[in-house]
Amino acid sequence: MAFQGWRPPLPPLLLLLLWVTGQAAPVAGLGSDAELQIERRFVPDECPRTVRSGDFVRYHYVGTFPDGQKFDSSYDRDSTFNVFVGKGQLITGMDQALVGMCVNERRFVKIPPKLAYGSEGVSGVIPPNSVLHFDVLLMDIWNSEDQVQIHTYFKPPSCPRTIQVSDFVRYHYNGTFLDGTLFDSSHNRMKTYDTYVGIGWLIPGMDKGLLGMCVGEKRIITIPPFLAYGEDGDGKDIPGQASLVFDVALLDLHNPKDSISIENKVVPENCERISQSGDFLRYHYNGTLLDGTLFDSSYSRNRTFDTYIGQGYVIPGMDEGLLGVCIGEKRRIVVPPHLGYGEEGRGNIPGSAVLVFDIHVIDFHNPSDSISITSHYKPPDCSVLSKKGDYLKYHYNASLLDGTLLDSTWNLGKTYNIVLGSGQVVLGMDMGLREMCVGEKRTVIIPPHLGYGEAGVDGEVPGSAVLVFDIELLELVAGLPEGYMFIWNGEVSPNLFEEIDKDGNGEVLLEEFSEYIHAQVASGKGKLAPGFDAELVVKNMFTNQDRNGDGKVTAEEFKLKDQEAKHDEL
Repeated sequence: MAFQGWRPPLPPLLLLLLWVTGQAAPVAGLGSDAELQIERRFVPDECPRTVRSGDFVRYHYVGTFPDGQKFDSSYDRDSTFNVFVGKGQLITGMDQALVGMCVNERRFVKIPPKLAYGSEGVSGVIPPNSVLHFDVLLMDIWNSEDQVQIHTYFKPPSCPRTIQVSDFVRYHYNGTFLDGTLFDSSHNRMKTYDTYVGIGWLIPGMDKGLLGMCVGEKRIITIPPFLAYGEDGDGKDIPGQASLVFDVALLDLHNPKDSISIENKVVPENCERISQSGDFLRYHYNGTLLDGTLFDSSYSRNRTFDTYIGQGYVIPGMDEGLLGVCIGEKRRIVVPPHLGYGEEGRGNIPGSAVLVFDIHVIDFHNPSDSISITSHYKPPDCSVLSKKGDYLKYHYNASLLDGTLLDSTWNLGKTYNIVLGSGQVVLGMDMGLREMCVGEKRTVIIPPHLGYGEAGVDGEVPGSAVLVFDIELLELVAGLPEGYMFIWNGEVSPNLFEEIDKDGNGEVLLEEFSEYIHAQVASGKGKLAPGFDAELVVKNMFTNQDRNGDGKVTAEEFKLKDQEAKHDEL
């Protein structure tokens, strides 16, 4: 057996790089010492690919003589042996023994001298005519003609968009070698890998392997070393000439040129008004990432999110996405990170995250809004209209703009009674009840600044809520002229003080005063302001007459309305 290019003995590290010629021997599990013998000690369940001539392999081995004496081992060097198969870079027996192996397969190989180092051996290392034993474990296999391999094992039912060149993506991955050894994992760091695709920020194989992925898709990307870290590896965890396997789950995808996208889910048939810049909105929302992870919800707080729009109170994407909505509308707003929380993120929102808001608009108004009145029914005779000071009895249903019922006098079975203009109801209701006739039915819409304001009523009316009142006026008692709590229906007696002072002692006490006033009202000669506590009204009238506060009124103190304008009791 002749050597080609033989040179003096080399260190063990290069032992198997000697190129030796020899006759090919059959590969078999059994045979004489003159034949190549292969024992497959472990074969993995899955073997998608086997070694062929021309492939590049990385493997570990232990080399011994038949008596068990070790002459070389890749384990001792803590590095695989890396070589092309079938190109004469190995002794002939090893070239043959590696063919057909799977990654993670373990073979025990007996190589006769004629397929190893023959009658010459290797001085000081391999004696002449030595049978060599190799315990081989295959770690990696690739070919210079290989391309990136992609295996998608999960794809979501809906895939509206896939990764294109220049897109920015957020994904999780496990990175392993072909033998399954983990070298890196974003899951272990509990942080996605965020990068642009197709512009050279990634190894070439990953740039190619990510293209076409959907958010939510999971795929395995197998990359040969010449499209990864090549001959040198990464200098840390990835050795040279290593094939890489990435198990990737895509969480997020956008392009810096993206604007927001809007998908209308529910649009009410009746949409009398749409939101504009400067309006104040109350809406519910669920906020998720593109992979469906919930990061916030107004529903969980049982309270709407209330804000002005178009004025920078919310992120730019929401400022834009909330324009043009109807009350009751449901829409999905997808916000790219440059219109959301940017590269830094916020709270439990990761940096560079696309945000998805599913919103339901409850109500909106503008600070310049006044009340809105719609009359649904007026009786034929509608000549007597309500005014300030009138005592009104009416029924109502109170609701929010989305139809949520807040209160109902019909349900309670009794009317609501007020004196118009006396501050007994919110200002918008006071305005909405004016110029209304008995029997009329109307709807009054009240913006919050004329209702219960930003605070609302705890447990009853939400803050900043627009209110809707459906009203039916049942009774109207005309009030007194402004400034009066009591008036005479006829001529006033010229001896009024004397009539009140029944005992003629020149002093009128509260009891005398009250008895007299009530008697005038009962006889129809006088009238108290309707809707107020009569006793309180009379007591206030007496107090106004008792100018020195001594609990009695004298003739000198007693004056009628036209005699002293600042008092309005008589």
